[in-house]
Amino acid sequence: MSSLQTCTAVRTISIGSFGKFAGRAIKLPAYIGGGIAAVGSYVIYKLEEAHEYASTKLEKFKSFGQNIRNMIETAFEDSNGNDNNDENNDNNKHSTSSGGPAAGGGVGMVALNTSTSSENDDGVTSDEDDNDLNEQDQRLDDAMVNLTKQMIEIRSLLMSVDGSNMLTLPSIVVVGSQSSGKSSVLESIVGQEFLPKGSNMVTRRPIELTLVNDQSQAAEVAEFPALKMYNLTDFQQVEKILRDLNLAVPDDEAVSNDPIQLTIKSPNVPDLSLVDLPGYIQIEAADQPTSLKEKIREVCDRYLAEPNIILAISAADVDLANSSALRAAKKADPKGERTIGVITKLDLISPEEGKGLLTNRRYPLRMGYVGVITKAPNAGSIFRRATGVQAYVAQQKFERSFFKDNSGVFADTSIGTHILKKRLMRVLETSMARALKPMHDKVANELEETSYQFKVEFNDRDLTSEKYMAQTIDNLKLAIKEFSERFGRPELKSLLRSELDQKVLDLLAQRYWNKSPISKKQGVNDKAQSMHVKLSEPAIEELSDASSDDSYWRRKLELSTASLTKSGVGRMSTTLVSDALLTEINVMLDNSEIRTHPGIKEAIRDAAVAVLSKKFNSTSDQVENCIKPYKYEIDVEPREWSISRNHSLGLIREEFKQCKKRFHDIKKTVGGNKLKQIMTYLENEKNDVGRALSEENIGFSPGLLLRGKEALFLRDRASLLSMRMKFLRGSSCKYKNSKYKCPEAFMDVVADKLTQTAVLFLNVELLSDFYYSFPRELEDKLSSSLTKDQVDAYAKEDPKIKRHIELQERKQLLELALNRIEDVMALRKQIS
Repeated sequence: MSSLQTCTAVRTISIGSFGKFAGRAIKLPAYIGGGIAAVGSYVIYKLEEAHEYASTKLEKFKSFGQNIRNMIETAFEDSNGNDNNDENNDNNKHSTSSGGPAAGGGVGMVALNTSTSSENDDGVTSDEDDNDLNEQDQRLDDAMVNLTKQMIEIRSLLMSVDGSNMLTLPSIVVVGSQSSGKSSVLESIVGQEFLPKGSNMVTRRPIELTLVNDQSQAAEVAEFPALKMYNLTDFQQVEKILRDLNLAVPDDEAVSNDPIQLTIKSPNVPDLSLVDLPGYIQIEAADQPTSLKEKIREVCDRYLAEPNIILAISAADVDLANSSALRAAKKADPKGERTIGVITKLDLISPEEGKGLLTNRRYPLRMGYVGVITKAPNAGSIFRRATGVQAYVAQQKFERSFFKDNSGVFADTSIGTHILKKRLMRVLETSMARALKPMHDKVANELEETSYQFKVEFNDRDLTSEKYMAQTIDNLKLAIKEFSERFGRPELKSLLRSELDQKVLDLLAQRYWNKSPISKKQGVNDKAQSMHVKLSEPAIEELSDASSDDSYWRRKLELSTASLTKSGVGRMSTTLVSDALLTEINVMLDNSEIRTHPGIKEAIRDAAVAVLSKKFNSTSDQVENCIKPYKYEIDVEPREWSISRNHSLGLIREEFKQCKKRFHDIKKTVGGNKLKQIMTYLENEKNDVGRALSEENIGFSPGLLLRGKEALFLRDRASLLSMRMKFLRGSSCKYKNSKYKCPEAFMDVVADKLTQTAVLFLNVELLSDFYYSFPRELEDKLSSSLTKDQVDAYAKEDPKIKRHIELQERKQLLELALNRIEDVMALRKQIS
């Protein structure tokens, strides 16, 4: 019973809880609907992704099946004996090689015949001998491709020859308006999106694009040779670099003729040499210079000149009469012999209109027109847009599908990106081949002139950056050796002693040579006050009469000696020697040929600082330890006392001369009488004499008063020094027992002992180690740890050396180019 009473009753349901439950039940369908929508979106996204992947794989499978089908059809055609194609092929070859109409039509006609024959001649005979001929044709094509690759390499080699604007092989120059699809054509040839796009003049500099077919590459690789950037596989980064290089052109210039060099290597690209030029504009924007249109035309005209091939890009939805590319090509190539027309965006017009553009006779070009579609329509995906390789695959798929669906309309026309690639390869190979012989003569003449200049200016003396750097290091080592013979232990001792002498003079002036507190011209009240001062601070005049047991003068000398020995002699002396070495090295460099090399000078100084820094702390500690006994007790020999007495007299005499000279300079500047009045006024400033002088001269300027105070100080100091010199010469300072009366001599003894001891360790720990380690540090810094580019930069800091190296490099590059041209000409002769 008690247990039941203590049990708490719990209500399983209430009115309030029912309301909450109803609210949640109402929201449940919304939650379920939102979840279904999210799941559905994700499923749609995955289905699109799977569909795209499956489409790509299916397209590859279809392409493979189509190739098998073509092979089977070709085999049946061969079995039926298609001899007409063989005759046409033979006739075409005969007319091209025998100097018929094709041979007489210049670069354009030869290129056109070669390209069209390679694109349209698909017939194969059925005889076994003809199969051998097909294999020979394949080997011939491979040989021609190899020739093209070598000629492009020769072109790059000639471009690297400094000052060789006339030494260049043909390139394919791509021109068009900003909306013509010029960038898309180049990207469809490469198979990657890499060119910056936009509406505000994103292409401000020519892009010299070299495509290299490299089967060793797994994918596309980009390089910027001028920027020393290699093996770039991220083409979004390539696009950013190109955008930054273009935007580096100032807005007030908007366009520059300084080209950007870009190389793309891939197993899927043809060997081509292309130049992408800034797009033509119709009118300048408000934020663009008014001369922009003319500047673009000047840049383009420079590249459109012979012998370059012109690739004129025009959009199909724009009347060819308004095509900026065709207008510029007509001006540079009036006969249309070296111009290929490319019509883009054929999917935006009817197939019949497209065929009319490709076969038009109003704007004839001997190399004809090629129709392409370089962009697939937007798939409309809300999740992502195809980019990179996916965009290329989609473009290729759409282009093939479009032309296949309209194959009847576009019969007997050149269409498709793959046809454009083939034609460009053939045209470029033919144009380069025809330019080889004239280029051979130009390179030979240039080499002869360069060789003559090299012989006259430098007597054919071979010099490289590495050799010059090695020679510089050897000369430095010799100079350091000669310097070590001039700067040794005696010079080290003289340097340190001079510094300690100055310290001794400063201590004597601070503790002994102050003005006497008793003045002859003081009044009675002032004299009484000075008598009080005299009791606590004896004047220097009293030192000559002081007893040897006077604790005041004994204590003053001990404090002065401690101030000298505990002043950080170790660090001070090490710093002094290090600074002296660096100063001497700078003087040595300024008097040598290295003075024209600021980079090498800085590197040598850094090497010297590095060597000295390694030994600085240890040398300071060693010197400080070796002078430690002098901080507690100093024994003086009679001979040392005599030498120091004479040496201190010489120092005081020199100090006296400087005081007198400075006093006379002030007197000469202010005037003798005026200086005398100022000095009298300063000495009697608080009595009647001083006030009278001030009223008579209506006060003195602050500048004159400052000069007067300095003159008073110099006069009193000279008088005191004269008194101390007389005392030092006297018998009272003849022996070392008088050290308290003759602090100048004793402090000189201490300075001499510190110098002698410190020099021993400075010579061994710092100087000798520096002469040993510095040349090795130099060799490591200037030779072993420098890159080739740094060595070149250092060597070329000297204008004469730069001229020598660059002229030699030019000669070597011309020799290499000439040999390569001769090899290609010989190989081409064998093939033909």
